Amino acid sequence: MGGSEPRPSEGSFDLIGVVRAARQGDEQAWGLLVGEYGPRVFALARSRLRDPDMAEEVTQSVFATIAIKLREGTYDEHGKFEPWLFRIAMNRVRDVIRKAKRERAEGRLRLAASAEAVADALADDRATPEAIEGLRAVVEDLSGPDREIIELRYHAGLSFRQIADLLEEPVGTLLARHHRALRKLRAMLEKEPPAVGLAADRPKHAGESG
Repeated sequence: MGGSEPRPSEGSFDLIGVVRAARQGDEQAWGLLVGEYGPRVFALARSRLRDPDMAEEVTQSVFATIAIKLREGTYDEHGKFEPWLFRIAMNRVRDVIRKAKRERAEGRLRLAASAEAVADALADDRATPEAIEGLRAVVEDLSGPDREIIELRYHAGLSFRQIADLLEEPVGTLLARHHRALRKLRAMLEKEPPAVGLAADRPKHAGESG
């Protein structure tokens, strides 16, 4: 093997010659590059991302970039193909990680905004079944009677008269309990809005008073 180009694996192929042939559009040479380096790029991406699907996407993206640069003649890292390839791979991995962090941050903001909107609705007793359904995990943190009135009213869709008949309690008592339960939900949302949907992982507040 000529030049300073490192050998990818002992006795495999003349890397400089393969890269040169791939630049000229030789599909067999391109297949050799992908076969030699594809698994290594994938392993690197998977170790950093811990997601085989994302690692596969990164690998495909890296080799798409390599193909374009080789065939357009923009590759000029003579004698340094491996560092060049893995620099592209690492940059792509970092891009994915940054994007994932940004999406998580945006998701938290959307969740907080959604929680705030629901909290406002709860404050005005304008809660809808859809809104309550989205707060199922938070509802689980309510005490037994409060959780029961929310579930019967919004999950089961019963009227207060039907709930009164079912529980054999006065409608006025149930209305007061319902109002108290909504106040508690709103307070829980205002205290931990980003945790909506993850409340099952938090300690129960069964003894919490209104």
